[in-house]
Amino acid sequence: MSSDQRQVGFQGIWLPESEDPRLHKEQPVGELATYRDYLRHYRLTLELKCQDLGPEDLAKQSVPPSDLSLIGLIRHMARVEHGWFQRVLKENLDIPRLDADDPTGGFHKVEPTEESVTEAFASWREQVALADEWLDSIDDSVLGDLRDTGHEQASIRDILVHMIEEYARHAGHADLLRETIDGRTGQ
Repeated sequence: MSSDQRQVGFQGIWLPESEDPRLHKEQPVGELATYRDYLRHYRLTLELKCQDLGPEDLAKQSVPPSDLSLIGLIRHMARVEHGWFQRVLKENLDIPRLDADDPTGGFHKVEPTEESVTEAFASWREQVALADEWLDSIDDSVLGDLRDTGHEQASIRDILVHMIEEYARHAGHADLLRETIDGRTGQ
């Protein structure tokens, strides 16, 4: 892709501010509300980076030799949401991991089909909804409570910060993947 094919979005941003669902006027109040706001922002960022692409582009592994793809990131984040919220934070380590038979965490064997895309987004949205439901049931007073991760103890606070970090890292991957697909850049 040549530099004249790059699409830098709207004055260096992904969407015009009036259309960006990540922007809002109210500042979060409290620690949990702040974590939730960052989590919401990065979830939306990942979804926006996939917007307006068909199955072929979403499944494109465009940074060789990596098998990263946008739909692979969606599948991976469904698995991450499930692992941390449904297993660790809800203290259900006995339930099987989502897609436990995939050692790559959702990145490998991504099919460029509408069915694969629909399934990946449905699974991710379901896990996000379940996570948000759990988050609705807690408040700032429990953020220091510990959970068994299967390897160590971690506070709810640490796990939520880790989830933000996980999304932020993968939003960066999504930026690069999207740019290699159609040249579109922006926050």
